[in-house]
Amino acid sequence: MFAWLANVWRVPELRRRLLFTAGVLAVYRFGSFVPAPGVDQQALGKLVGGGVLGLLNLFSGSALSRFSLFALGIMPYVTASIIFQVLAVVVPSLERLQKEGEAGYAKITQYTRYLTVALAAAQATGYAFLFRSQNVLHFNTGRLIIIILTLTGGTALLMWMGEQITKRGIGNGISILIFASILTSLPLGVTAWWNGGPMERIFFPLIALGIVASVVFVQEGQRRIPIQYAKRMVGRRMTSGGTTYLPLRVNMAGVIPVIFAAAVLAFPPTMAQYFPATQDFVNTYFQPGDWLYLVIEGGMIVVFTFFYTAVQFNPVDQADNLRKHSGYIPGIRPGPPTAQYLDRVLTRLTLPGSLFLAAVAIAPSLFIRYGGFSQATSRALGGTSVLIAVGVALDTMRQMESQMMMRNYEGFLR
Repeated sequence: MFAWLANVWRVPELRRRLLFTAGVLAVYRFGSFVPAPGVDQQALGKLVGGGVLGLLNLFSGSALSRFSLFALGIMPYVTASIIFQVLAVVVPSLERLQKEGEAGYAKITQYTRYLTVALAAAQATGYAFLFRSQNVLHFNTGRLIIIILTLTGGTALLMWMGEQITKRGIGNGISILIFASILTSLPLGVTAWWNGGPMERIFFPLIALGIVASVVFVQEGQRRIPIQYAKRMVGRRMTSGGTTYLPLRVNMAGVIPVIFAAAVLAFPPTMAQYFPATQDFVNTYFQPGDWLYLVIEGGMIVVFTFFYTAVQFNPVDQADNLRKHSGYIPGIRPGPPTAQYLDRVLTRLTLPGSLFLAAVAIAPSLFIRYGGFSQATSRALGGTSVLIAVGVALDTMRQMESQMMMRNYEGFLR
Protein backbone atom coordinates (compact mmCIF):
# COMPACT_ATOMS: atom_id res chain seq x y z
CA MET A 1 0.00 0.00 0.00
CA PHE A 2 2.81 2.44 0.85
CA ALA A 3 4.45 1.69 -2.51
CA TRP A 4 1.14 2.48 -4.20
CA LEU A 5 0.89 5.81 -2.35
CA ALA A 6 4.45 6.63 -3.39
CA ASN A 7 3.54 5.88 -7.01
CA VAL A 8 0.54 8.22 -6.73
CA TRP A 9 2.80 11.03 -5.58
CA ARG A 10 5.27 10.42 -8.43
CA VAL A 11 2.66 11.17 -11.11
CA PRO A 12 2.75 14.99 -11.59
CA GLU A 13 -0.82 15.32 -12.89
CA LEU A 14 -2.21 13.10 -10.15
CA ARG A 15 -0.24 15.01 -7.54
CA ARG A 16 -1.65 18.33 -8.80
CA ARG A 17 -5.17 16.92 -8.73
CA LEU A 18 -4.76 15.64 -5.17
CA LEU A 19 -3.35 18.96 -3.94
CA PHE A 20 -6.13 20.90 -5.66
CA THR A 21 -8.79 18.67 -4.07
CA ALA A 22 -7.17 19.04 -0.65
CA GLY A 23 -7.06 22.84 -1.06
CA VAL A 24 -10.76 23.03 -1.96
CA LEU A 25 -11.69 20.83 1.01
CA ALA A 26 -9.63 23.09 3.30
CA VAL A 27 -11.59 26.12 2.08
CA TYR A 28 -14.81 24.15 2.63
CA ARG A 29 -13.91 23.37 6.23
CA PHE A 30 -12.89 26.98 6.89
CA GLY A 31 -16.25 28.23 5.61
CA SER A 32 -18.04 25.79 7.92
CA PHE A 33 -16.73 27.75 10.93
CA VAL A 34 -17.71 31.27 9.76
CA PRO A 35 -21.06 31.93 11.51
CA ALA A 36 -23.94 34.09 10.34
CA PRO A 37 -24.71 37.15 12.50
CA GLY A 38 -27.03 37.01 15.51
CA VAL A 39 -26.78 33.28 16.31
CA ASP A 40 -26.72 31.69 19.76
CA GLN A 41 -24.46 28.79 18.76
CA GLN A 42 -24.74 26.90 22.07
CA ALA A 43 -28.55 26.81 21.93
CA LEU A 44 -28.49 26.06 18.20
CA GLY A 45 -26.18 23.07 18.73
CA LYS A 46 -28.70 21.55 21.15
CA LEU A 47 -31.59 22.20 18.75
CA VAL A 48 -30.04 20.40 15.76
CA GLY A 49 -28.64 17.53 17.79
CA GLY A 50 -31.27 15.01 16.67
CA GLY A 51 -34.12 14.34 14.29
CA VAL A 52 -34.14 15.56 10.72
CA LEU A 53 -32.02 18.59 11.60
CA GLY A 54 -29.36 16.25 12.97
CA LEU A 55 -29.29 14.35 9.68
CA LEU A 56 -29.01 17.60 7.72
CA ASN A 57 -26.27 18.71 10.09
CA LEU A 58 -24.39 15.51 9.25
CA PHE A 59 -24.50 16.24 5.51
CA SER A 60 -23.39 19.84 6.09
CA GLY A 61 -20.30 18.84 8.09
CA SER A 62 -21.75 20.30 11.35
CA ALA A 63 -22.04 23.69 9.64
CA LEU A 64 -25.79 23.84 10.34
CA SER A 65 -25.19 23.59 14.09
CA ARG A 66 -23.09 26.79 13.75
CA PHE A 67 -25.39 28.39 11.14
CA SER A 68 -22.26 29.20 9.20
CA LEU A 69 -21.54 30.18 5.61
CA PHE A 70 -22.01 26.59 4.38
CA ALA A 71 -24.91 25.74 6.71
CA LEU A 72 -27.11 24.54 3.83
CA GLY A 73 -24.39 22.27 2.49
CA ILE A 74 -24.64 20.91 -1.04
CA MET A 75 -28.10 19.36 -0.57
CA PRO A 76 -30.02 22.12 -2.50
CA TYR A 77 -27.92 21.25 -5.56
CA VAL A 78 -28.65 17.55 -5.08
CA THR A 79 -32.37 18.30 -4.81
CA ALA A 80 -32.28 20.44 -7.96
CA SER A 81 -30.45 17.66 -9.81
CA ILE A 82 -33.14 15.18 -8.76
CA ILE A 83 -35.90 17.47 -10.01
CA PHE A 84 -34.33 17.92 -13.44
CA GLN A 85 -33.51 14.23 -13.83
CA VAL A 86 -37.15 13.40 -13.13
CA LEU A 87 -38.39 16.18 -15.42
CA ALA A 88 -36.11 14.97 -18.22
CA VAL A 89 -38.16 11.77 -18.36
CA VAL A 90 -41.56 13.51 -18.66
CA VAL A 91 -40.74 16.85 -20.36
CA PRO A 92 -40.00 16.40 -24.09
CA SER A 93 -37.90 19.58 -24.39
CA LEU A 94 -35.55 18.46 -21.60
CA GLU A 95 -35.36 14.99 -23.14
CA ARG A 96 -34.30 16.55 -26.45
CA LEU A 97 -31.64 18.57 -24.64
CA GLN A 98 -30.23 15.38 -23.14
CA LYS A 99 -29.88 13.87 -26.60
CA GLU A 100 -28.00 16.91 -27.95
CA GLY A 101 -24.80 15.85 -26.21
CA GLU A 102 -22.49 18.31 -24.44
CA ALA A 103 -24.43 21.42 -25.48
CA GLY A 104 -27.68 19.99 -24.13
CA TYR A 105 -26.11 18.88 -20.85
CA ALA A 106 -24.57 22.33 -20.43
CA LYS A 107 -28.01 23.91 -20.78
CA ILE A 108 -29.55 21.50 -18.24
CA THR A 109 -26.65 22.21 -15.86
CA GLN A 110 -27.38 25.94 -16.19
CA TYR A 111 -31.04 25.39 -15.31
CA THR A 112 -29.98 23.22 -12.37
CA ARG A 113 -27.81 26.04 -11.02
CA TYR A 114 -30.70 28.52 -11.19
CA LEU A 115 -33.00 26.12 -9.34
CA THR A 116 -30.27 25.47 -6.75
CA VAL A 117 -30.08 29.17 -5.93
CA ALA A 118 -33.87 29.38 -5.59
CA LEU A 119 -34.06 26.31 -3.33
CA ALA A 120 -31.14 27.56 -1.21
CA ALA A 121 -32.83 30.95 -0.70
CA ALA A 122 -36.09 29.25 0.30
CA GLN A 123 -34.30 26.87 2.67
CA ALA A 124 -32.28 29.69 4.24
CA THR A 125 -35.47 31.65 4.87
CA GLY A 126 -37.13 28.60 6.43
CA TYR A 127 -34.17 27.97 8.74
CA ALA A 128 -34.06 31.61 9.79
CA PHE A 129 -37.71 31.67 10.87
CA LEU A 130 -37.44 28.24 12.50
CA PHE A 131 -34.44 29.25 14.59
CA ARG A 132 -36.05 32.57 15.53
CA SER A 133 -39.14 30.72 16.77
CA GLN A 134 -36.80 28.66 19.00
CA ASN A 135 -35.09 31.84 20.33
CA VAL A 136 -31.66 30.88 18.98
CA LEU A 137 -31.55 33.51 16.21
CA HIS A 138 -32.52 37.17 16.32
CA PHE A 139 -32.83 39.38 13.26
CA ASN A 140 -34.61 42.30 11.67
CA THR A 141 -35.42 42.72 7.97
CA GLY A 142 -31.95 43.91 7.01
CA ARG A 143 -30.18 41.13 8.90
CA LEU A 144 -32.59 38.54 7.45
CA ILE A 145 -31.64 39.64 3.93
CA ILE A 146 -27.94 39.37 4.84
CA ILE A 147 -28.48 35.86 6.26
CA ILE A 148 -30.34 34.70 3.15
CA LEU A 149 -27.73 36.15 0.81
CA THR A 150 -24.89 34.66 2.88
CA LEU A 151 -26.29 31.13 3.04
CA THR A 152 -27.42 31.16 -0.60
CA GLY A 153 -24.02 32.45 -1.70
CA GLY A 154 -22.38 29.72 0.38
CA THR A 155 -24.38 27.02 -1.40
CA ALA A 156 -23.56 28.56 -4.79
CA LEU A 157 -19.88 28.62 -3.84
CA LEU A 158 -20.03 24.96 -2.78
CA MET A 159 -21.69 24.08 -6.08
CA TRP A 160 -18.86 25.78 -7.97
CA MET A 161 -16.23 24.12 -5.77
CA GLY A 162 -17.75 20.70 -6.43
CA GLU A 163 -17.66 21.31 -10.18
CA GLN A 164 -14.03 22.41 -9.96
CA ILE A 165 -13.10 19.23 -8.08
CA THR A 166 -14.76 17.17 -10.82
CA LYS A 167 -12.85 19.02 -13.55
CA ARG A 168 -9.47 19.64 -11.93
CA GLY A 169 -9.37 17.31 -8.92
CA ILE A 170 -10.02 13.65 -8.14
CA GLY A 171 -13.46 12.03 -8.08
CA ASN A 172 -16.97 13.43 -8.29
CA GLY A 173 -16.85 16.85 -6.63
CA ILE A 174 -20.33 16.78 -5.08
CA SER A 175 -19.76 13.31 -3.63
CA ILE A 176 -16.34 14.35 -2.30
CA LEU A 177 -17.88 17.31 -0.44
CA ILE A 178 -20.54 15.08 1.13
CA PHE A 179 -17.80 12.54 1.97
CA ALA A 180 -15.77 15.24 3.73
CA SER A 181 -18.87 16.38 5.64
CA ILE A 182 -19.52 12.86 6.95
CA LEU A 183 -15.90 12.38 8.03
CA THR A 184 -16.13 15.44 10.29
CA SER A 185 -18.60 13.55 12.53
CA LEU A 186 -16.22 10.60 12.94
CA PRO A 187 -14.46 11.89 16.13
CA LEU A 188 -17.82 12.59 17.81
CA GLY A 189 -19.07 9.11 16.87
CA VAL A 190 -15.94 7.43 18.25
CA THR A 191 -16.22 9.41 21.49
CA ALA A 192 -19.91 8.51 21.86
CA TRP A 193 -19.10 4.84 21.24
CA TRP A 194 -16.30 4.85 23.83
CA ASN A 195 -18.55 6.47 26.43
CA GLY A 196 -21.50 4.19 25.62
CA GLY A 197 -22.76 1.12 27.40
CA PRO A 198 -21.05 -2.29 27.43
CA MET A 199 -23.31 -3.74 24.72
CA GLU A 200 -22.54 -0.80 22.44
CA ARG A 201 -18.80 -1.08 23.05
CA ILE A 202 -18.72 -4.79 22.27
CA PHE A 203 -21.12 -5.18 19.37
CA PHE A 204 -20.93 -1.90 17.48
CA PRO A 205 -17.39 -2.41 16.07
CA LEU A 206 -18.44 -5.84 14.81
CA ILE A 207 -21.57 -4.40 13.20
CA ALA A 208 -19.61 -1.52 11.63
CA LEU A 209 -17.00 -3.91 10.20
CA GLY A 210 -19.75 -6.14 8.85
CA ILE A 211 -21.42 -3.17 7.16
CA VAL A 212 -18.12 -2.03 5.62
CA ALA A 213 -17.34 -5.54 4.32
CA SER A 214 -20.84 -5.98 2.88
CA VAL A 215 -20.77 -2.53 1.24
CA VAL A 216 -17.41 -3.28 -0.43
CA PHE A 217 -18.66 -6.72 -1.52
CA VAL A 218 -21.85 -5.36 -3.11
CA GLN A 219 -20.26 -2.23 -4.58
CA GLU A 220 -17.56 -4.29 -6.31
CA GLY A 221 -19.88 -7.14 -7.36
CA GLN A 222 -20.64 -7.40 -11.07
CA ARG A 223 -22.12 -9.71 -13.68
CA ARG A 224 -19.91 -10.12 -16.75
CA ILE A 225 -21.88 -10.57 -19.97
CA PRO A 226 -19.71 -12.24 -22.68
CA ILE A 227 -19.48 -10.30 -25.95
CA GLN A 228 -18.29 -11.82 -29.24
CA TYR A 229 -17.14 -9.57 -32.11
CA ALA A 230 -17.20 -10.89 -35.68
CA LYS A 231 -14.65 -10.11 -38.37
CA ARG A 232 -15.55 -7.12 -40.55
CA MET A 233 -14.11 -4.83 -43.20
CA VAL A 234 -13.06 -1.33 -42.11
CA GLY A 235 -11.94 0.50 -45.23
CA ARG A 236 -9.50 -1.90 -46.90
CA ARG A 237 -8.61 -3.74 -43.73
CA MET A 238 -10.16 -6.83 -42.25
CA THR A 239 -10.48 -6.46 -38.47
CA SER A 240 -10.12 -9.62 -36.43
CA GLY A 241 -12.94 -10.67 -34.17
CA GLY A 242 -12.49 -11.18 -30.47
CA THR A 243 -14.15 -11.98 -27.17
CA THR A 244 -14.64 -9.55 -24.31
CA TYR A 245 -17.28 -8.95 -21.68
CA LEU A 246 -19.74 -6.25 -20.63
CA PRO A 247 -19.56 -5.67 -16.84
CA LEU A 248 -22.92 -4.97 -15.16
CA ARG A 249 -22.48 -3.95 -11.55
CA VAL A 250 -24.86 -5.14 -8.85
CA ASN A 251 -25.20 -1.56 -7.62
CA MET A 252 -24.69 0.55 -10.72
CA ALA A 253 -26.20 3.63 -9.07
CA GLY A 254 -23.58 3.74 -6.29
CA VAL A 255 -24.46 5.95 -3.31
CA ILE A 256 -26.53 8.42 -5.34
CA PRO A 257 -29.95 6.91 -4.35
CA VAL A 258 -29.15 7.30 -0.64
CA ILE A 259 -28.16 10.95 -1.14
CA PHE A 260 -31.26 11.54 -3.27
CA ALA A 261 -33.56 10.03 -0.63
CA ALA A 262 -31.98 12.12 2.13
CA ALA A 263 -32.41 15.27 0.05
CA VAL A 264 -36.08 14.56 -0.69
CA LEU A 265 -36.92 13.70 2.93
CA ALA A 266 -35.25 16.92 4.09
CA PHE A 267 -37.68 18.95 1.97
CA PRO A 268 -40.95 18.51 4.01
CA PRO A 269 -39.46 19.81 7.31
CA THR A 270 -38.14 22.84 5.45
CA MET A 271 -41.49 23.60 3.82
CA ALA A 272 -43.27 23.09 7.15
CA GLN A 273 -41.68 26.33 8.36
CA TYR A 274 -43.80 28.23 5.80
CA PHE A 275 -47.01 26.35 6.73
CA PRO A 276 -47.24 26.21 10.55
CA ALA A 277 -50.39 24.06 10.41
CA THR A 278 -48.33 21.15 9.05
CA GLN A 279 -45.54 21.32 11.62
CA ASP A 280 -47.19 18.90 14.06
CA PHE A 281 -47.67 16.29 11.32
CA VAL A 282 -44.10 16.69 10.05
CA ASN A 283 -42.59 16.60 13.53
CA THR A 284 -44.60 13.45 14.34
CA TYR A 285 -44.08 11.38 11.20
CA PHE A 286 -40.88 12.72 9.61
CA GLN A 287 -38.45 11.85 12.36
CA PRO A 288 -35.60 9.49 11.28
CA GLY A 289 -36.58 6.87 13.88
CA ASP A 290 -40.27 6.76 12.96
CA TRP A 291 -41.55 3.70 11.09
CA LEU A 292 -43.30 5.77 8.40
CA TYR A 293 -40.09 7.71 7.78
CA LEU A 294 -38.07 4.47 7.51
CA VAL A 295 -40.56 2.88 5.11
CA ILE A 296 -40.63 5.99 2.92
CA GLU A 297 -36.83 6.24 2.98
CA GLY A 298 -36.39 2.58 2.05
CA GLY A 299 -38.97 2.82 -0.73
CA MET A 300 -37.37 5.96 -2.15
CA ILE A 301 -33.92 4.34 -2.17
CA VAL A 302 -35.30 1.36 -4.12
CA VAL A 303 -37.12 3.61 -6.61
CA PHE A 304 -34.15 5.95 -7.05
CA THR A 305 -31.81 2.99 -7.56
CA PHE A 306 -33.91 1.71 -10.47
CA PHE A 307 -34.38 5.23 -11.82
CA TYR A 308 -30.71 6.20 -11.71
CA THR A 309 -29.65 2.83 -13.15
CA ALA A 310 -32.05 3.40 -16.06
CA VAL A 311 -30.52 6.84 -16.60
CA GLN A 312 -26.97 5.46 -16.52
CA PHE A 313 -27.52 2.35 -18.66
CA ASN A 314 -29.96 2.11 -21.57
CA PRO A 315 -30.26 -1.51 -22.83
CA VAL A 316 -31.69 -0.40 -26.20
CA ASP A 317 -28.78 1.96 -26.90
CA GLN A 318 -26.29 -0.67 -25.72
CA ALA A 319 -27.82 -3.30 -28.05
CA ASP A 320 -27.70 -0.85 -30.99
CA ASN A 321 -24.03 -0.06 -30.29
CA LEU A 322 -23.17 -3.77 -30.19
CA ARG A 323 -24.92 -4.35 -33.53
CA LYS A 324 -23.17 -1.38 -35.15
CA HIS A 325 -19.78 -2.81 -34.14
CA SER A 326 -20.66 -6.38 -35.18
CA GLY A 327 -20.85 -7.53 -31.59
CA TYR A 328 -23.33 -9.98 -30.11
CA ILE A 329 -23.99 -12.02 -26.98
CA PRO A 330 -23.52 -15.75 -27.64
CA GLY A 331 -26.91 -17.44 -27.83
CA ILE A 332 -28.83 -14.12 -28.08
CA ARG A 333 -29.94 -12.60 -31.38
CA PRO A 334 -28.76 -9.00 -32.05
CA GLY A 335 -31.20 -6.11 -31.82
CA PRO A 336 -34.34 -6.16 -29.63
CA PRO A 337 -33.66 -9.66 -28.17
CA THR A 338 -30.28 -8.39 -26.91
CA ALA A 339 -31.93 -5.31 -25.37
CA GLN A 340 -34.55 -7.50 -23.66
CA TYR A 341 -31.85 -9.83 -22.33
CA LEU A 342 -29.76 -6.95 -20.95
CA ASP A 343 -32.85 -5.36 -19.38
CA ARG A 344 -33.80 -8.65 -17.72
CA VAL A 345 -30.30 -9.22 -16.33
CA LEU A 346 -30.02 -5.61 -15.15
CA THR A 347 -33.38 -5.81 -13.35
CA ARG A 348 -32.36 -9.00 -11.55
CA LEU A 349 -29.11 -7.34 -10.46
CA THR A 350 -30.63 -4.00 -9.46
CA LEU A 351 -33.37 -5.44 -7.23
CA PRO A 352 -31.06 -7.06 -4.63
CA GLY A 353 -28.69 -4.08 -4.88
CA SER A 354 -31.49 -1.60 -4.13
CA LEU A 355 -32.80 -3.70 -1.23
CA PHE A 356 -29.28 -3.85 0.19
CA LEU A 357 -28.94 -0.05 -0.01
CA ALA A 358 -32.29 0.42 1.74
CA ALA A 359 -31.43 -2.09 4.49
CA VAL A 360 -28.05 -0.50 5.22
CA ALA A 361 -29.51 3.02 5.21
CA ILE A 362 -32.23 2.30 7.78
CA ALA A 363 -30.06 0.06 9.99
CA PRO A 364 -28.75 2.90 12.26
CA SER A 365 -32.29 3.96 13.18
CA LEU A 366 -33.13 0.38 14.13
CA PHE A 367 -29.97 0.12 16.26
CA ILE A 368 -30.92 3.33 18.07
CA ARG A 369 -34.48 2.17 18.67
CA TYR A 370 -33.93 -1.47 19.61
CA GLY A 371 -30.22 -1.91 20.29
CA GLY A 372 -29.72 0.84 22.83
CA PHE A 373 -27.00 2.51 20.75
CA SER A 374 -26.52 6.25 21.08
CA GLN A 375 -27.71 8.49 18.27
CA ALA A 376 -24.29 10.08 17.75
CA THR A 377 -22.59 6.70 17.35
CA SER A 378 -25.11 5.22 14.94
CA ARG A 379 -25.37 8.36 12.84
CA ALA A 380 -21.62 8.96 12.56
CA LEU A 381 -20.52 5.34 12.13
CA GLY A 382 -23.71 3.67 10.96
CA GLY A 383 -25.23 2.56 7.68
CA THR A 384 -25.84 5.74 5.67
CA SER A 385 -22.52 7.31 6.68
CA VAL A 386 -20.50 4.16 6.02
CA LEU A 387 -22.34 3.50 2.76
CA ILE A 388 -21.63 6.97 1.37
CA ALA A 389 -18.07 7.11 2.71
CA VAL A 390 -17.07 3.68 1.40
CA GLY A 391 -18.86 4.20 -1.93
CA VAL A 392 -17.21 7.57 -2.58
CA ALA A 393 -13.82 6.22 -1.48
CA LEU A 394 -14.12 3.26 -3.88
CA ASP A 395 -15.13 5.50 -6.79
CA THR A 396 -12.24 7.88 -6.09
CA MET A 397 -9.78 5.01 -5.78
CA ARG A 398 -11.07 3.63 -9.07
CA GLN A 399 -10.38 6.93 -10.82
CA MET A 400 -6.90 7.10 -9.33
CA GLU A 401 -6.36 3.50 -10.43
CA SER A 402 -7.21 4.36 -14.03
CA GLN A 403 -4.86 7.37 -13.95
CA MET A 404 -2.00 5.19 -12.70
CA MET A 405 -2.64 2.34 -15.12
CA MET A 406 -2.39 4.82 -18.00
CA ARG A 407 1.17 5.53 -16.86
CA ASN A 408 2.16 1.86 -16.38
CA TYR A 409 2.08 1.98 -12.58
CA GLU A 410 0.75 -0.98 -10.65
CA GLY A 411 -2.63 -0.18 -9.16
CA PHE A 412 -4.06 -0.65 -5.69
CA LEU A 413 -7.45 -2.26 -6.44
CA ARG A 414 -6.34 -5.72 -7.56
